[in-house]
Amino acid sequence: MMPASIQPRVAQTPEIDALLAAGAVCAIGVSGGRDSQACALATHEYLNDIGHTGPRVLIHADLGRVEWRDSLPVCERLAAYLNYELLIARRAAGDMLARWQGRWAANLGRYRHLECVKLVLPWSTPSMRFCTSELKSAPISSTLRKRFPGLPIVSATGVRREESAARQRMPVSAPMAKLERKKAPGFSWNPIIEWKAADVMAIVKRHNLALHEAYTIYGTSRVSCAYCIMSSEADMLAASTCMDNAGLYRQMVTLECESTFAFQGNRWLADVAPQLLFPEMRERVAAAKVAAIARQGAEARIPRHLLYSPGWPHVVPNQTDAELLADVRRDVALAVGIDIEYMTAGTIQERFEALIRAKKAHPVTATGSSGHSLLMVDANQCCASGAGSHEPEGAIA
Repeated sequence: MMPASIQPRVAQTPEIDALLAAGAVCAIGVSGGRDSQACALATHEYLNDIGHTGPRVLIHADLGRVEWRDSLPVCERLAAYLNYELLIARRAAGDMLARWQGRWAANLGRYRHLECVKLVLPWSTPSMRFCTSELKSAPISSTLRKRFPGLPIVSATGVRREESAARQRMPVSAPMAKLERKKAPGFSWNPIIEWKAADVMAIVKRHNLALHEAYTIYGTSRVSCAYCIMSSEADMLAASTCMDNAGLYRQMVTLECESTFAFQGNRWLADVAPQLLFPEMRERVAAAKVAAIARQGAEARIPRHLLYSPGWPHVVPNQTDAELLADVRRDVALAVGIDIEYMTAGTIQERFEALIRAKKAHPVTATGSSGHSLLMVDANQCCASGAGSHEPEGAIA
């Protein structure tokens, strides 16, 4: 066990030091994972050492059905141990699974009405983690702004550079626009960013706190969603051995079958624990894999100049290209089992003409926002509907 005297220091910056000295709110994000436990413990000790007098809270972004059963209880036990208030932030429009399901319904509608050239997957991807931005960052920021109006806020997280190449490049602290209010700054802070895994385990052990059951019972290497787009195959297999996750597993496999898109690129969640699937669902999985191959083969025939690039669509397809696109759309609709419009060369050309007129009437701004009700998209570089989110929603074929 590591004595407190040789525990690594928390990372500091002049900006964070000044805010904390002035009594800023310190909100520590907790997920139930050991890094967030360590971050909360280390930050608590540091705030005591410097005589911090501002409000301190833990905040947990609840992603709903995709969460491990033990995630919220771990956060609750930690809050009780520190005697902190625990704030719960949730996406008002629904949980993570609802977001994926809704995204698929919306993407299907866009394809049906020829607002995109290729079908777009329902899932988040490593390069398009709207799960983080929409279900964690945005609800947390909104909750903190409402809870502490007019006060400066420091939002601490358990990010560590050891975890990934991307996190190695992250700063110790940075201004956080989503937390800023008039005369009240908001900053992100990564106090244990330089810590190693052994340091994390040592402080949790020193405080005699229990780890999440995902580690202790099921043997996962990390805690996030039960089935995460970033999970290793081993961690997803471990999650499948927890019967609390079986219902979620079947719901997610159902979406794989409906969409014909595997959960992780070419890795099907359905293959992780097929024993949890009913016989008829295993048959649906086999059919979905065949349909996925047919869909990809059809979409591979689309001419490059008709695929998405900024400002799409650029031209009205000529007769040959329009006939080819009509063939592709019919093949995709047949493979996936969906009803669509614009399945002839003539209607496709008319649709492109209408889209180009709409684009000229409602030009896209530098931020990607448009006054029109939609932004045209493609599965190679998809974007969101213009009716709310301007965040890119990239997709892979």
